[in-house]
Amino acid sequence: MKVIVNIDVPDLAPAIDFYCAAVGLTLIRIIEDDVAELAGASSLIYLLQHPEGSRPVSTLSLARDYSRHWTPVHLDFVVDDLAQAAKRATDAGAIREGECIEWKGSKCISFSDPFGHGFCLIEFAGTTYDTGDAGKLSALGEPSGT
Repeated sequence: MKVIVNIDVPDLAPAIDFYCAAVGLTLIRIIEDDVAELAGASSLIYLLQHPEGSRPVSTLSLARDYSRHWTPVHLDFVVDDLAQAAKRATDAGAIREGECIEWKGSKCISFSDPFGHGFCLIEFAGTTYDTGDAGKLSALGEPSGT
């Protein structure tokens, strides 16, 4: 299975500028003037231009709001140098929202983009979280740490 990421934004040009500058993505193409395809992460990222106040789906009465908001789903961008990546993100307009948290061989800092979406920059000492149980199977029957 392949996963793509869609991020709603109120205006395409500043969103392209932000994500290219903040996390080093590259604009691949613009589709019909309101969708930007970005590469440079493990999944393609699509910026979808939708005006503030528009409805995301017809079955809900919610309206899009680009002020800072919380959602249980967010992006973590894995970086090689957290300090350098954090500076790059804030220089591009990200707002740092907390201190660096160290956990299980990782260092993570939370941010928000100029469009209200939260994201994290995370640096691993290895390839993923270190749980100290290499070789054991998870509850799903898969090797742990994968």
